[in-house]
Amino acid sequence: MSLVAPSSILSSSSPLTLQLRIALPQRTHPSNLPLAPRLNRNLTSDLSSIPAYSRNTTSVSVYCLGPYGGGSILQDAGAASLVMGGAYALVSTFDKLSQRNIIKQNLSRKLVHIISGLLFMVSWPVFRELLRGPLYYVLVLIFCAVIFWRESPVGVVSLAMMCGGDGIADIMGRRFGKLKIPYNQQKSWAGSISMFVFGFFVSMGMLYYYSILGYFHMENWVWTMERVALVSLVATVVESLPVTQVVDDNVSVPLASMLTAILSFGY
Repeated sequence: MSLVAPSSILSSSSPLTLQLRIALPQRTHPSNLPLAPRLNRNLTSDLSSIPAYSRNTTSVSVYCLGPYGGGSILQDAGAASLVMGGAYALVSTFDKLSQRNIIKQNLSRKLVHIISGLLFMVSWPVFRELLRGPLYYVLVLIFCAVIFWRESPVGVVSLAMMCGGDGIADIMGRRFGKLKIPYNQQKSWAGSISMFVFGFFVSMGMLYYYSILGYFHMENWVWTMERVALVSLVATVVESLPVTQVVDDNVSVPLASMLTAILSFGY
């Protein structure tokens, strides 16, 4: 028995079709083969289509439910819920102990620091997959909050491009993306145009919001619009490049936006 699959099977986000080639001895019925128990539980197969008494190699189509399998997604969702529930219970418990003066607040904070980290590490085997895209997304959010916080338009524009621009690009590209970009057939003109437009307007909206709250003051809004448009253009071009296998969009887009915004706004 041999397994035939495209080389891009591990990176594909669409349902997979695998080919199992099974050499059947003469007068061996496929129902007698111990094949099904060997298949991964995320795969389903239909052996009824195999000729009953085949002397030749027979191909069996095996369909995967998705890039990670249906059971894997449910398991990861359940594991995430348990971990978040445990983290909430941990913090709540020590908070109540501190309020009742059973333990000191400094000691409570340190115990939460120790136990939460250990709880996080202990939970790793419960998950089946590490979804690197969402992980990078969260890391970029944390990075912008720590480095730029709310006093700099650089962080605001960078996150707006990643959240509003890149997010909308994927939605619009899947829905209306029939016309592909020449240098990257995985991206479409609809997605890229949507990223530029929505990234620009979301960025301007967030800048106006923080300006009203008084965290920073944009003296010239025409000047600001020109620089936001430049950031949107650079981020859109970077997102359209065929480098997804090397650098995730959740990393390349905000980094390009940060660099361009720093050079444009100067702070």
